[in-house]
Amino acid sequence: MLERMTSSALTKAIDEFGDPRGYLAVASIGLPPRAAVDALSADLAAWAAADRDPQGYDASIERARESYASIVGVPASRVAQGSQTSVLTALIAAAVPAGAEVLIPDGDFSSIEFPFLQRTDIRVRSVPLAALADSITGDTWLVVFSLVQSANGIVADVDAIIESASRHHTYTFCDVTQAAGVLPVDASVFDVTVCHTYKWLCSPRGVAFLTLSERFDPHVTPLQAGWYAGDDVWRSTYGPDMHLAHDVRRFDVSPAWQAWVGAEHSLALFAGLDIAEVWDQASGLGDALCDALGIPQQHQAIVTWPDESGTDLKKLVASGVRASGRAGRLRASFHLWNDISDVDAVVAALRS
Repeated sequence: MLERMTSSALTKAIDEFGDPRGYLAVASIGLPPRAAVDALSADLAAWAAADRDPQGYDASIERARESYASIVGVPASRVAQGSQTSVLTALIAAAVPAGAEVLIPDGDFSSIEFPFLQRTDIRVRSVPLAALADSITGDTWLVVFSLVQSANGIVADVDAIIESASRHHTYTFCDVTQAAGVLPVDASVFDVTVCHTYKWLCSPRGVAFLTLSERFDPHVTPLQAGWYAGDDVWRSTYGPDMHLAHDVRRFDVSPAWQAWVGAEHSLALFAGLDIAEVWDQASGLGDALCDALGIPQQHQAIVTWPDESGTDLKKLVASGVRASGRAGRLRASFHLWNDISDVDAVVAALRS
């Protein structure tokens, strides 16, 4: 039996989530820690009591930005905030020169592929993920991929992709939505990263981030610039004079205030953890499930197996286990709150 060996910091973080036994659906939507729930409840009460103002949310947004920057290993000045990965990706798609090639993996998440496919004046080429590094050529302007694949949990070979991209002078774009919070992420090795934090970072939906390298930054135009992209936000509410922030914050968008109140606490929690320890625990439980099911170990926090008919998923749902189905496979995802009893619950449900 897999024994949970955790640091005091991880143990304290786990306690923030109560006892969500049988919840294996974080790859679809994360769970909020107690501190985030309390903050959101207090904010809702204050709003109802007419005791909130827009300026009062700025500090929460900046603290959330700083925590996220710490989690992915870049300065906060290289981080822009947004609400959806597809919107942030669209900025990058708009930066691709006409006629240039963008390389993407087959079957990656649509939010990071569709914005490029909308550009009829560029060449988008798709290949299997395993062939991505070897498929980069001197004609490839940008390679786009998810660090962890949404459909099957496979972790991309970052070292091989980065090495090949560097050799061919190709820019790199990585979506870390299915990685940040469970798998160590170093955004500094990529030219662009995007992340929506409502999954493994356990934040409310509507909190997303963009990071840009210094060398890629000049290629991007803040096409969606608004008042929150201003150098002085509260003096940028009317035009036509425009003075945008001098760092990556010029790509900020007007925030969904309540979401950031919760995200501040969720992101602070993960910024205080050793994410490698979280990965060891989550992927270890994934391998324990593989062993129990008699399938090869996947060494992933997201474990999948064929379930085209949805029969296995229905069994899990009927037994009270929350999981998900994607691309004809059942997807069971483990996070810091899970333990070996969740593995046992899956096995018992499938054998019932």
